[in-house]
Amino acid sequence: MDITFDHVSFTYQAGTPFEGDGLKDVSATIKDGSYTAIIGHTGSGKSTLLQHLNALLKPTAGTVSIGDFQITSETSNKNLKPLRQKVGMVFQFAENQLFEQTVAKDIAFGPKNFGVPEDEALALAKRMVELVGLPQSVLEQSPFDLSGGQMRRVAIAGVLAMQPEVLVLDEPTAGLDPAGRAEMMAMFAKLHDTEHLTIVLVTHQMDDVADYADHVLVMAQGALIKQGTPREVFADTDWLRANSLGLPKTAAMAERLAQRGFHFDPLPLTAEELATQLLPQIGGGAHE
Repeated sequence: MDITFDHVSFTYQAGTPFEGDGLKDVSATIKDGSYTAIIGHTGSGKSTLLQHLNALLKPTAGTVSIGDFQITSETSNKNLKPLRQKVGMVFQFAENQLFEQTVAKDIAFGPKNFGVPEDEALALAKRMVELVGLPQSVLEQSPFDLSGGQMRRVAIAGVLAMQPEVLVLDEPTAGLDPAGRAEMMAMFAKLHDTEHLTIVLVTHQMDDVADYADHVLVMAQGALIKQGTPREVFADTDWLRANSLGLPKTAAMAERLAQRGFHFDPLPLTAEELATQLLPQIGGGAHE
């Protein structure tokens, strides 16, 4: 299910003295099965863009095509329920949305709300806890007795129980320690590979963009200012600096090594790429 933005603009509080541009003439396609990262500073339009992915917001101008759905300023909310089942949203600190007495009931709530019988919804809950790396024993526990990282996994399991085709992640590792962040990102990569989910990730972590994404959208002041593969986006380091955007740590390290005489082509974005280019230079005596 492709998602296409066709000259989409969005104005907050349109027609009032407080109106402001949220999106400005954005055109882009998020391909079915892709892992797309959206980057940019706070206020760049990332969250506004996300909320158009399942019509939480509707464009002031232009069209958002989500599979067979065409969303414009005139679109009624009446027939959007199936769309919102296809696009699962995981917002920052998703664990704050937990509310049921047990983990099983919390995960099953969404499917039941969409008409899935209770026994089927509870069976989905059992599968989803495994999918997010939690033991079956948590199902009868209160979600509020779990650790913060486990609670977040339960919230994600609740989104996955809706069996979406697209999983939208808004800073999903916020507040986690490095180990917890790495585990969470590995889980999303597994979901992308094994469940064939389209992933849309909003992040400030350039390492995650380099390690996982195959397509990148760069937002600034509501406009899409660059898009391409991670290699295409990170290739122009002068452009990145001019737009106050960082490099992945590996690429930044390679730049420093280049100043000491090492040569990299292309600029390595991951630790594996850095090792592949660096080891022959060290072993072959290319650097003194």
